[in-house]
Formats: sequence, C-alpha cells, structure tokens
Amino acid sequence: MPTQQPLASKDAALFRQVLKCYEQKQYKKGLKSCEQILRKNPKHGETLAMKGLITNSMGKTEEAFTIAKEALRQDMKSHVCWHVYGLLYRSEKNFEESIKAYKMALKFEPESQQILRDLALLQIQMRNYDGYVETRKTILQTRPQLRQNWTAVAIAYHLAGQLDEAENVLVKYEETIQGTAPKWDVEHWEACLYKNRIIAESGDIKRALEHLESIAKNCLDKVAVLESRAEYLLKLGQKEDAERAYRVLLDRNPEQRAYYVGLEQALGVKADNRKEAKYIYEEYATKFERSDAPQRIPLDFLEGDDFRQAVDTYLQAKLKKGVPSTFANIKALYADNAKRETIFELVHSYYEAQEKETGETNGSLAPSNFRLWTLYFLAQHYDHYRTRDMDKALQYLNKAIELSPATVELHMTIARVYKHAGDLENAMKKMDEARNLDKSDRYINTKTAKYQLRNDHNDDALKTMSLFTRNEANGGPLGDLLEMQCIWYITEDAESYLRQNQLGLVLKRYQSLWDVFEVWAEDQFDFHSFSLRKGQIRAYVDMLKWEDTLKSHPKFSRAALGAINAYIKLSDYPVLGQGAMTNGDAAKYESMTEAERKRAMKKAKKESQKAQEKQAAAAAIKKDDKNKNAQVAEGEVKKEDTDPHGIALARTETPLEEAWKWLRPLLEMSPERLETQLAGFEVQLRRRKWPLALQCLNKAKELTPEDPRIHNLIVRLRHAVNTLPVEEVFNPPESKQLLLDEVDKVLSKDTDLLKYNDEFLEKNKGSAAHMRSALQISALLKPEVKCVTPLLSTLESGSTTLEEAVEGLKLLIDLRLDDKMYKEQAASKFPLAKAFKMTKQ
Repeated sequence: MPTQQPLASKDAALFRQVLKCYEQKQYKKGLKSCEQILRKNPKHGETLAMKGLITNSMGKTEEAFTIAKEALRQDMKSHVCWHVYGLLYRSEKNFEESIKAYKMALKFEPESQQILRDLALLQIQMRNYDGYVETRKTILQTRPQLRQNWTAVAIAYHLAGQLDEAENVLVKYEETIQGTAPKWDVEHWEACLYKNRIIAESGDIKRALEHLESIAKNCLDKVAVLESRAEYLLKLGQKEDAERAYRVLLDRNPEQRAYYVGLEQALGVKADNRKEAKYIYEEYATKFERSDAPQRIPLDFLEGDDFRQAVDTYLQAKLKKGVPSTFANIKALYADNAKRETIFELVHSYYEAQEKETGETNGSLAPSNFRLWTLYFLAQHYDHYRTRDMDKALQYLNKAIELSPATVELHMTIARVYKHAGDLENAMKKMDEARNLDKSDRYINTKTAKYQLRNDHNDDALKTMSLFTRNEANGGPLGDLLEMQCIWYITEDAESYLRQNQLGLVLKRYQSLWDVFEVWAEDQFDFHSFSLRKGQIRAYVDMLKWEDTLKSHPKFSRAALGAINAYIKLSDYPVLGQGAMTNGDAAKYESMTEAERKRAMKKAKKESQKAQEKQAAAAAIKKDDKNKNAQVAEGEVKKEDTDPHGIALARTETPLEEAWKWLRPLLEMSPERLETQLAGFEVQLRRRKWPLALQCLNKAKELTPEDPRIHNLIVRLRHAVNTLPVEEVFNPPESKQLLLDEVDKVLSKDTDLLKYNDEFLEKNKGSAAHMRSALQISALLKPEVKCVTPLLSTLESGSTTLEEAVEGLKLLIDLRLDDKMYKEQAASKFPLAKAFKMTKQ
C-alpha cells in the first residue's frame, strides 16, 4: 500500500503541535488539534495514530486500539502508526506484541532513535538479552559519539554472559579518549570500576587486581576500590597484603562485620576454631571503644570463662549507658543453654547488688540508669520464648515503671508480654497506653496499629495510622497507605480479615500487594535510560539482578501464601464468597436444610450489605471532592475503584486458578521453602493435577522428611488415588497407570491407611504437631469417629506452646468436633489466652 501524501504546511505545523501537546500531557488540546487535521484529512494515518495514543492516555483503551487499527489500515507503511501501536500494547503490559509492533516500525524507519530505544527498553525488561545486544549495537552504530551507547552495549554483553565481548567494548571506547580522563569525570571512572568487575567475574583475579591498581588513584568510589582490592588479594592468597587491606577498611568502618570475616581469613583463622581470633577483636575494641561490633562478635564463638568475662564487660557497659536494645543484641546467644544461663546469672547478680545497695541506704539514693535497664533486661529475659514466665516478666516491668513511669519501652514490653500470653485485647490496650506517652513517635504509633490488627480491630488500626498519613489523599488514610506501598500494614490487614473470613476484603488487600510488586517490576523502566544517562552502571546491574529475584522476597512469599490460603477456603466453602462466615458454619452449609441455608446465607450477606452501604456513604461524602482528587493531568483521569471491598474478587468462579497465579512465582523463586511445597500440594490436589501434586510432595519430603505435615500429604494423596473415579481424565503423556506407579513409590497401594496412621500416632505421642496431623487423617478416613483424646493429651505436655494449643483448637473447629473439654484444659494451662475463653450462649 503506498504511503500517504504529506500534509499541507499548515496541517503539518498543527501535527507538530499535537506531538508537543502529548508530551506536555495537554490531552484535550491535542485531541482538538487531531480533530482539526482529520476534518481536512480524514484518512491521515499518523494523525489517527496520535489520536489513538492520546485517547489511551485519557483512559479509553478499547477506543484507542480501534483508532490505532484504523490508522494502520490507512497507512500500513508508516513507522509512526506502528510505533503508536506498540506503545498501546506496552501500556497494556503486552510486551511481546509491543516488540513485534516496534520491529515493524523499524522496517520502515530503521534508524529511528526513539523506536530503537523503546525496543531496547522492552527487550531488557523481558530479559531478551540476545535481542538487546543487537538493538544496542544498532543504536551504537547510528550514534557512536555518545558514551552511554557504548556502555549499554557492554551491559548487554555482560548480561548475556559474553564477558569478553563486554570488556572489549569498554576497551575500544577507552581507546577513543584523547589523553587521561579528568578526575571529576564520574561516568568514566564508574565505567572503569564496572570493567574491573567484568574482569573479576571472568575469573582472572590477577588481571583484575592489576587493573584496579591502575585506576585506584583517580576512582571516586574509594570504598569500592578498597573492598575489591582486599577481596582480590585474599582470593590470590596474598594474605599479608590482604590483612593490611582489611585493616585499612576497619579503620574506616569498624562496625562492618564482613571486614572482620575477611581479616580472620587473611590471618588464617579457621572457621571451626575461631577462638584464635579473640585477640583481633580485643585490639579493635580497645582502639574503637564506642564501636559495638568488636565487642559483640566474639560473644558468638567464645565459651566458658572467656565468654563470661567478655559478656560481663559488654552487658555492664550497655546497661549502665542505658541502651534499650541490649537484650535484642544478645538474644541470639540464647540458643546456647550454657550462654543463656551465664547471661541470666550475670544480669541477676547486677540486680541483687543494686537491691542490696538500695536496702542499705533505705532508698535514699536516686534510681540509676543501670538499675532501670537491668530490670528491663530481666523482664525481656522472662518474656523470651525459651525462658517464658509472664508473672516474673510483669513483676520486673512494674518495678521498672515505678522508677521511670514515662519510659515508653517499658509499657511497650508489657503489651508484648500480654501478646505472648495470648491476651491480645489487653496487649492492644497497653500498647495504646504506651503510644499516648509519646504521640509524636511514628514507631510506637505503627506498633499500636499492628497490635490492633492482630486483635482484628481494623477500623481502630486505620484510625491510628491516620495520625501520620495524608488523610486528604484519594481514598483517605487507606488510600495513602496503598499509595505509599505500606507493605506491612496491607499484609497485616489482609491476615486480620482472613481470620474473620471476610474474603472479599482479604483478596482486595492481597491484590493490592500483588500490584505493589508489579509496580516495582515496572519501575525498572525508569532506570533503563536514567542509569545509562547518569553513568550509574554497577548500581543498575545490581538492581536488575535484584529485580530478577523480586518475588523470592519474604514479604511476597508471606502475601502469596496468605492469598493461596484464602482461595483454598473459597474453593472449599464457596458460600464464604457471599460474606463473612465461620469455617464451622461454612463447612456445615452443604448438609443444611433449605431453611437453615437461607438463615446462613442471610447471616453471611449481612456483612456484605454493611460493606456496600458503607461504600455508598463514603462515595456520597467524596462526591464533591471527586474531580479535585482524581484529576492527574488535563484530560487524564485517575481510574475509580469500582470494587473497594473486593466483593467481585470473592465471587470468582475459578478460585483455584487464581491461587495458581500466586503459586507459580513461589514455585519458581522459592522452591526450597517447605511452605511453598505444602501450598503447592494443596492447590494441585484440588485442581486434580496429580503429577504436580506428587512433585510438590516429593520436594517437601526432600526438604524436611520428618515434618509431621508430610505424613498428612502422603496419606491424603494415597487415599485420593485409591478412590479415583473410573471416568477420571488424564492428558497425555499422563496416564492413570503411570500415576499409580509413581504414588506406589511413596506409599504402597496395599498399605492399610488407618493402621498406618495409628502407628504414626503411637510413635509420636509427645508431639502436638504430629497429633494434629494424625487427627486430620483420622477424620478423613473415618469421619464417623469423633475422638479428641489425642489432642487433649498434648495439653498435658510441658513442651506444648500457646501457638500449638491454638492450632489444635482451630483443627477441632474445622473438623466440627466438640471443643468444650479442650478449651477448659487449654484455659487452665494458658489462663490469659482469649482464644480458650468460653463464649456465652
């Protein structure tokens, strides 16, 4: 199809104005100009394309695509039309189609810098390194005078694993530089350090050291030079030089633990005999008296009298100075019984000496910092899970509060003690009292909100958070927290609603978390060009590597597991999609009469109706401010949330497929986590994806074969396969016989599952976790038997924790077993725990 005739000069000027309006986000004005051109030239493809691009920016995506397709029909050979088509796909995150459109645009305008840059951005975003190399080489050939184009090619080769080529590109550019680059040329010396990293990654450490020495004098990042030099010397076995290098680093920063590790290696200290390193830390503790690291690190490896002497010096210095975090600094040592006893003996001796001194003076001496923080330390000691004694913890805290009633940390720790005792109501109140002592402290405000969420007081938590948010923001305090990507709050809020079975709000919060991680991935676009332009190459490469593992972050894993749990609940009890309902009520729903179902649905819908009414009221209040809050730029309107309470999310007809969306990145990024494989098994078993369920089971067995939950999975899979219906469909290469053979390797088909479960129960009588696993299997295999004796026996064990007791109660409720005796016995063992309080009938 022939290209169109060019526009008349007046219309061409108007078209340039359209481009300018788009860049300045003056969308209404730009759209008006497009219409003006199209009145005279209704089939002008490039004007139609720009109209589509502007329409898309105004939030009308479907209309924009229709216009863009019409533009292509009118001018198939216009690079502008294809470029715009690619931009539309990019806005929809359909990067593959966008790349295809960009490549079509380049066929008609192969040297267009803008299109080449846009293509390169998508290729690096998609990690298409081979394509990125070719695109960057094309850009370099067209504009070799820009250093950033050379750097970009080097990065492309580096990421593609072609280290020699990456180094050659940097060398060739250095050859074009006349004379020595000035010291203030940050971009040049940053590129030199990047080149040094490439040489080191290629394995030629000796040449990397020689190159580093040649550039060290002029490089502005002195710390990076010193760290690399010390690392290279250590790898090359030049231990005396490495020792000197690490000592230089320690003189600059005596708090950096990695430097001490390097110095130990340089001095030949063996990992299994670190006592030899004692003198190193004594030297630096004397040299830097105010530094914590040289005093704290030796406590990890010293033993006996050496440990006692070192920890005594450390504790006295910190407690006399009044450092609130002293216990937090040394609680890792509590894993060692001997060290734990030594620490307690020392701190208790300080307390006794102070009490004796106070008694001798009849309390006439003013209370000292040492006494206050010694009491605080002892309270934390008795609140630690290895040495928990709530009465003693509160006793010491009350004594400390008598000495200093306004010290916030003391009141916060009282709240923490109540939390560990299971009294979340009191814990929340005490934390709020602590907050009122210092209302300007954002940290204590945050802790209060967290305790309120743990106690399922969501509205109170939001009100507390609103003291430090922009409440005029779109969506109020919650909208500001979402905009600020406050991960911890959104996660805690979701988990609170999950406990309340308000699955709409649960899924809404988890969807917000998913969006946050997606935004972090998209944020790379801002740095693909910026980092090259500013010469921040090493930080850019590090960022790309971090982004590659983004969804292995513990925060994502926690959110994903929570979302999967919510979707599994929704799959097991679809009625929960109608509103909040207890697990017990939801489980009974299938066996209810018609009248009972109506009552249950009415009860379930009540919460949903309240949420909708609240939503309507909030919308009415904001009606007048809508335009002010939603207007982002001229013609660009912020999308309104049409489902703020997640009602539509909870009514999904494919909950397991939604769970699979969350599970997939977990299996890819965190396969070594047991929780990932357990969640994978639960989802795949319900999806009837037998090979995938078996794969998760085998991986879980490999990770922790002794975990009691593995027994649960094995028996459930064996039982599910034993009871497969005749009409079960298998997709090739899968087959029923292949599945039977594979499951047989895990547990033989001839196994008596009831007997197998009883043997497991008998073998692990002392463990609450094993009892729960066995009881679940008993309920599956023999649902008519209602026996809670195994769980009751676990409460008699001194090793059973509050968390395990609560899990046992949850299991009884889920299995619809009588929990009265269990609650009575648990309440006597954990008297403050609200979970075991009998509800009034």
